[in-house]
Amino acid sequence: MATAARTGLAAPTASAPPEVTEAPTASASPEVTEAPTASASPEVTEAPEVTATEIRRHELADFLRSRRERITPEQVGLVPGRRRRTPGLRREEVAQLSAVGVTWYTWLEQARDIQVSPQVLDALARALLLDRSERSHLFSLAGAIDPAPGTECPSITPALRAMLRQLEPIPACVQNSRYDVLAHNRTYGRLLCELDAVAPEDRNIMLLAYTNEQWRSTVMDIAEVTRFLTAKFRAAMAGHLAEPSWKALLKRLEAASPEFRETWARHEVVSSGGRSKIFRNAHVGLLRVETSDLWLGPSAGPRLVTYVPRDEETRERLQRLQALVLADED
Repeated sequence: MATAARTGLAAPTASAPPEVTEAPTASASPEVTEAPTASASPEVTEAPEVTATEIRRHELADFLRSRRERITPEQVGLVPGRRRRTPGLRREEVAQLSAVGVTWYTWLEQARDIQVSPQVLDALARALLLDRSERSHLFSLAGAIDPAPGTECPSITPALRAMLRQLEPIPACVQNSRYDVLAHNRTYGRLLCELDAVAPEDRNIMLLAYTNEQWRSTVMDIAEVTRFLTAKFRAAMAGHLAEPSWKALLKRLEAASPEFRETWARHEVVSSGGRSKIFRNAHVGLLRVETSDLWLGPSAGPRLVTYVPRDEETRERLQRLQALVLADED
């Protein structure tokens, strides 16, 4: 019995089976599992999102830099100067043309993690003379939806900018059918308000007419003018009812102006056309002009809008306004 008991105790406690059991678990298996590690799976899952975002930011930075370096100052109406260590435009020149801060644009080219609005991307696309494919690529890299695709927001070519300059002292601008001001000459920039001080995303005729106090105080008979503008805007919007950019503008106007809500509720429509206007300019006084639209494409989209003087007095005052602008630039 004692022998049997001894034998029975020795067999299970011989420690060989436990050792054999521990051998497979001798951290070989756990170590193999830990080599990829339990945390490796989550890290691999998170990496694509972070990496994709970072890669896109760097691609955007490289793309902006390459587009900037291919443009000469002369192409955008700038004086080249003697010493230019940078090929193409300088960062501050792109910032100036786009009406954005130099520091902010520098961060963009440095692939910093900053938010870029569609309106600013639109301004950059025009400043860098991007064609449709390049514009689409820009918005794709920025992860943004183009608010004005296709003919709604054409490239502002050097020739078009030159034409705007040549029209001076006659105020002129390029607008799309949503009444965004895409480009303007210097006298237009001082005609109704200090337009260059307005953020690019706010350079919309409807917004200015209802929310910019300087604009509203310059326009004589503002109530009649806003009513006419709203009727034109409603007629234009009929072809864009489902487009996010149009819906966003309408929502913004309704939120910002009780006057707009009241006028919009009338459901008045009118086709576009020339119209006589009277402005009380802060710099040169009363101006009597006739507006004229020149369509830049086959459809009712982008157009050149000019403000032609109706009398000699207005012509002389517009010349004075141009002289003031030029004096400020010196």
